Amino acid sequence: MQAPSVGGVMLPRGNGETVRLSRGASLTDFAEKINANPASLVAVMMNLGEMVTATQSVSDETLQLLADEMNYTVQIVSPEEEDRELLESFDIEFGEDEGDEEDLMVRPPVVTVMGHVDHGKTRLLDAIRKTNVIAGEAGGITQHIGAYQVATEVNDEERKITFIDTPGHEAFTAMRARGARSTDIAILVVAANDGVMPQTVEALNHAKAADVPIVVAVNKIDVEGADPTKVRGQLTEYGLVAEEYGGDTMFVDISAKQGLHIDSLLEAVVLTADASLDLRANPNQDAQGIAIESRLDRGRGAVSTVLVQRGTLRVGDTMVVGDAYGRVRAMHDDNGNSVAEAGPSTPVQVLGLTNVPGAGDNFLVVDEDRTARQIAEKRAARERNAAFAKRTRRVSLEDLDKVLKAGEVQQLNLIIKGDASGSVEALESSLLQLDVGEEVDIRVLHRGVGAVTESDIDLAMGSDAIVIGFNVRAAGRAQQMAEREGVDVRYYSVIYQAIEEIEAALKGMLKPEFEEVELGTAEIREVFKSSKLGNIAGVLIRSGEVRRNTKARLLRDGKVVAENLNIEGLRRFKDDVTEIREGFEGGINLGNFNDIKVDDVIATYEMREKPRV
Repeated sequence: MQAPSVGGVMLPRGNGETVRLSRGASLTDFAEKINANPASLVAVMMNLGEMVTATQSVSDETLQLLADEMNYTVQIVSPEEEDRELLESFDIEFGEDEGDEEDLMVRPPVVTVMGHVDHGKTRLLDAIRKTNVIAGEAGGITQHIGAYQVATEVNDEERKITFIDTPGHEAFTAMRARGARSTDIAILVVAANDGVMPQTVEALNHAKAADVPIVVAVNKIDVEGADPTKVRGQLTEYGLVAEEYGGDTMFVDISAKQGLHIDSLLEAVVLTADASLDLRANPNQDAQGIAIESRLDRGRGAVSTVLVQRGTLRVGDTMVVGDAYGRVRAMHDDNGNSVAEAGPSTPVQVLGLTNVPGAGDNFLVVDEDRTARQIAEKRAARERNAAFAKRTRRVSLEDLDKVLKAGEVQQLNLIIKGDASGSVEALESSLLQLDVGEEVDIRVLHRGVGAVTESDIDLAMGSDAIVIGFNVRAAGRAQQMAEREGVDVRYYSVIYQAIEEIEAALKGMLKPEFEEVELGTAEIREVFKSSKLGNIAGVLIRSGEVRRNTKARLLRDGKVVAENLNIEGLRRFKDDVTEIREGFEGGINLGNFNDIKVDDVIATYEMREKPRV
């Protein structure tokens, strides 16, 4: 077979050799691997019917197409593998304890609470940490995740336990799974009156996939219909056999609402950790761990809650968290107290990072600021290239179904901004898992923490994306810019609403929401009979204004006696009018409806499209 030729120049043809490239690589990156001129690869792509520049990030499919033409095999390096190779280039080993056996010391277990929605996960966490987080929640769920540490006494010895506080609704599947990966033990909460539910099984599967021991908390034992024995029997089918039945899973009957047996549950966690796990880490090395939650604070900048997994993190250390870096300016524990250092299994809030890292990003301490900056910049470039490789056209939710049917777009591009990285990541993951058939693809071009900015609108304009703001709004001139350029910006405070609307749009079912707006009320003072029009109400307008051709309902003694009426005629003295305002008298004709009496109240209203916020 002849090697491909461009402009008379023979290009190097492979013999099936493997070329390793990162996601979002350019033709220049490919050319460097095979010692070719990038311009010649551009020409090859043109011959294949693809217009691609030499430095443009391209999709995996495009790289594969080019590789097939050149007789190479492309291997797209996973982000995890690429990150490992990046750290190795700086002579950094992540995920390993340094030193010998004698350098390892016992650390507290890290616990995640899982289970079905409404089975009491949040109330259990509340009972454990003695602070009320339920009151401030939107939609009745924990919108932000964090971590905190508690102490309990086991065999006359104080033992600490670290809890990762993850949201519990099924929409947060990815976040819960991520929590399990950073977790030593999972507490599975099951309501004694409901038993095993679909999300209970889902949570159980996450814990098993993470290969972590499980302690079952049978909650709501104080409510009517509670049957803890039934729960034990149901979970036996899923491989969790209680100790009293000869198994090795500890079941504890509790009431989070009443605070019953919480100490027994904590003791079960410690005993399970001692029996099943070797929880040790070296506190005398550079700190490594995971970011649990991050957000942008107006006064303090980027604030990130991190869980130290090995080593000791100290104020003044230089750290890299995902694509963020900086010197630790201050640290606070879960009670808001300043701390100078944090050892293994300790969660702390860190200040001093350049930007907001993602929830689940790993962190490590390095010797020099320069090293930290180089690692962060390379990670950021990799993320940016991968995002650029996914860009396509813009569209709005309302006309999405039409353009899909017309074949104008095969994917929905999204930009997600939120108030906390954990929520953003959960929303992204949930949207990407929507099952909308093979005709359309969902791609998240960019996600971040903070207000919707002009740069977000710029990206949306260039890629025909929809912007989703979760608990944030557009900042500065971004809103006017979005309106001017026709960019669709959606605001949400409850995550399920965003998921449902995107799914409905993809299925062509998104309809405008309407809400009832009261216009005015009129009290009937007298009833006039007309042979032509029927009964006419002589009224005094008590509030607002009454307008012709609007909807109305009739109230008698405070009760609704007729719905969906129309104000068909409106007169003031002998003149037909379009509206009568508060304090004035007039006559109202309700069309064919004549069952009106003195002292009845006519309440008028109209249906207005509800802005989605």
